Amino acid sequence: MLAGCGIVFFASCNNGAPADNKAAGLAPVALAAVPASPDFAGATLGIQSVTAIKIGTDSAKVTFNFDVKNYELKSQTADKDTKLCSNSDKGQHIHFILDNAPYKALYEPTNDVTLAKNTEHYLMAFLSRSYHESVKSQGAAVIYHFKIDENGELKKLEDPAGPMLFYSRPKGDYIGKDTANVLLDYYVWNGTLAPDGYKVKTVILRPMSDPFVVTSDKWESHFIQNLGTGKVKVMIQLVDKDGHLVDSMHNSIVREINLAASEPLKK
Repeated sequence: MLAGCGIVFFASCNNGAPADNKAAGLAPVALAAVPASPDFAGATLGIQSVTAIKIGTDSAKVTFNFDVKNYELKSQTADKDTKLCSNSDKGQHIHFILDNAPYKALYEPTNDVTLAKNTEHYLMAFLSRSYHESVKSQGAAVIYHFKIDENGELKKLEDPAGPMLFYSRPKGDYIGKDTANVLLDYYVWNGTLAPDGYKVKTVILRPMSDPFVVTSDKWESHFIQNLGTGKVKVMIQLVDKDGHLVDSMHNSIVREINLAASEPLKK
């Protein structure tokens, strides 16, 4: 039922197509395999420490210190020039995803967030190549479940046992050549994608187009092509072998991105 509602939601937001999209006769949206990326064998990400300091009467500043091994933050990934997609000029980094909100890119292994008292949170963090593709090898990601109690103190909670899906890319604005190959990437936790198991359903809606829907039974990154310009919505859902939304904490996420042929970017 929720999966169906997600597609209806996308269709209801199909407004305001830019004139150049309508006139161009765009090709259908397509997914293309991302060429093989460096493996970074032995690269690991861990949490060294998490501390909280009370701020005022209703919040706390939480500091995460990460332990990165066999991976060089701020270095450019070797094949960045052949990927032909958006690349960070600051290099490799950590994707810091708190409660499945849009990630923050960390180029140093530390981050501060301010959180309200009496709140519960899930942090997903993983190593990212300079062009924002996640490193999916074992040990390259970490999850941290915690709460800030009524006194502003941090309490570590049990790690989640059920399957979870975290959204990473696409994100934000894409201009010029970066609109040609838009990275679709996410992180699957406590579950394996397979033809007879969990799958990830992706729904893409661009202006004046029918929804593009695809279901993946392999955990792989893809490039979204032929998006054109304007605002595009992307939804990912974790579904079971029968296509039903999985009953889990993080299972369905929607983001909006903006694409333009050149500056200035219309918001």
